[in-house]
This record gives sequence, structure tokens and C-alpha cells, in this order.
Amino acid sequence: MLQLRHYSFELPFEYPFTISKGTKTHQPALVVSLGLRHWLGYGEAPAIQYYDVSVAGMQAELEAKRLPVERYALTDPQRFWHFLHHLFPGNNFLVAALDIAGWDLFAQMRNMPLRRLLGIASDEAPLTDYTLGTDTAERMIGKLQAHPWPLYKIKMTRAEDISLLEELRKHTGSAFRIDANEAFSFDEAKRLLPELEKLGVRLIEQPLAKGEWDAMAELKALSGIPVFADESCVQEQDVSRCAAAFDGINIKLTKCGGITPALRMIAEARQRGLKIMLGSMNESTIGTAAMVHLSPLVDELDADGPLLLSEDIAEGLRYENAKVSTAQRPGMGIRFWGRPQARSYF
Repeated sequence: MLQLRHYSFELPFEYPFTISKGTKTHQPALVVSLGLRHWLGYGEAPAIQYYDVSVAGMQAELEAKRLPVERYALTDPQRFWHFLHHLFPGNNFLVAALDIAGWDLFAQMRNMPLRRLLGIASDEAPLTDYTLGTDTAERMIGKLQAHPWPLYKIKMTRAEDISLLEELRKHTGSAFRIDANEAFSFDEAKRLLPELEKLGVRLIEQPLAKGEWDAMAELKALSGIPVFADESCVQEQDVSRCAAAFDGINIKLTKCGGITPALRMIAEARQRGLKIMLGSMNESTIGTAAMVHLSPLVDELDADGPLLLSEDIAEGLRYENAKVSTAQRPGMGIRFWGRPQARSYF
């Protein structure tokens, strides 16, 4: 019988984190553990206000259905996901945390690193970016100088933030990608494209609102910079629709429901000729480690969640000049501390 535990955390950001949808100083997070004999698997789901997901809400639902989870015989993580998907309908965040914990536990039971259990032979993966939340130019330059990095993701909350990119470009030759989180109108995005190209922007995430499919397809045809779906690609059924409007998709384990559906989304995206990014929702080392194990399968990586936090709750990741790797241990390779501690990834 599985032993289920769950924990609630408020993890502080190093800097206030601002995107088009608001500002946060802390990231609420749910951590779940699934135990069997001497093995313990861990998963994580950050709470995101604009998706109407709270840690307390996930914990309440988990407690209401604790018994069927603990009685489940874990013989196949993919079948476990299907069980969870029906047990917690519409709650992809909670399902993701449990799905990740199930894979971590199962890989430990097989005495294999998770990527090997998944049949991923290569350890070669894209470099991860480092995200600069929107701020004053002076403060953003300070963050950039405090965190020298070969690839930055820069949050834009409005078209006028192009001035921030211009100031940042004066201080670094590193590659830029931008994430608008639906902040632009079509006319604004069209006007910005030549300026973004001049500034060396290599990728644009979700420039328009998620429902503007026709406008997004037109913008894709105009853009010399690859455009990737974020809010427009939440779960599996969104992949096919994104093929006409975007060059690539950003898969977030928390939003889609975990590792199991992410693997299916990766396979379908490849069939449809889409590029693939794995994206962060400010997860700690626990949720980020799951992404890193999948990262050899994708083209772009946004796995900087732990770097944006001033405290973490686990160890098992190593960052070396934008290359991120996991500890060579069975499962995801993480060790849960049980309480926040100062971060150390270098």
C-alpha cells in the first residue's frame, strides 16, 4: 500500500517576479510524496493564481481522496496517470504532482534514473535560459549583471517594454528570447517584429491572447523569429490546433498533467513539425528535475525555476553555464530537505 504525504511551502523569489499577469514575491508550492517500503518518490505542483489553483485547494482534494490513492497498486506509471486523471478530473496541477511522484518512485523501484526508464539514451539537452521579470531598466540591468548567462528570457508586459530590451542589449551580447504572456495586440506585435529582430531576439512566446488563432497564424507568417505557444497550449488536445498558428509549443508539466501526457504531446508535436520547449512555472528543484530528465527530447529549455528562488526544498540539480543536469541516482535523483534552505546549484 502506498504511503501518501503532502507539504505546503511559500518559496521566496530572489527578486520580485513580474509578468503581464501580475507580481509575486513568493511561489506557493505543493509537494507530494509516495512511499512504498524504503522508497520515496516526490512530485511538485506550484499554485498559480491566474489558473485559479491554490495549495490549500489541492490539499483538500487530496485528503478527500487519500484512500483510493494509497490503495493503488503501482505497477505501471502510465496506468497510474489514467487512474489519477479520472480520480481528479480537471485538476491537472494535482495530477501532475502525483504523476511525477509515481514516475520517481517507480524508477527507484527499478533502480534506474528516470530518463533511462523512459528510454532516453542521450544526456545531451538544450541550454536553459535565465528569466528576467519585468522591472525598471536599472534593476533589470542589475539582475543581468548579477547573473551572467548565455541565454535570457525577458518578460514583456506591454509593447513599450521594447525600451527595456534596448537598454539590456547595451550590457550583454547574450541571446534573448521574450515572453509576452498574451500582452500584445496584433498591430503591436507586427510593429515590434523588426525591432525584436535587430535586438537579436531568437524566440517569442505567446505574443497574442490565446484565443486569437487567425491573427496568430497571420503573425507567424510575418515573423522571421519563431513564435511558440504557451497559454494556447495547455494540454494534449491543444497541440493539433497550435500547428497552424505557431512554430513551436511550450509544454509545462504542471499545466498538462505531468510526465505521462507530456510524452504524448512531445510525440504529437514531432509528427506535426512543431518545435518543442519544456517550460518552467517557477518550480523548485523537485518539479524542475522532472523536466530535466525529459529535456534531451526537446529543442528549447526553460528550467530556471530554482535559480529564481532564494530558497529551495531539495537538492539534485547542477547548473553549469546554462547546462543543467541531475544527480546520477535512481529516480529523479533529488533529495527532499523537508524545509526551505538557501539555494546552491553551482
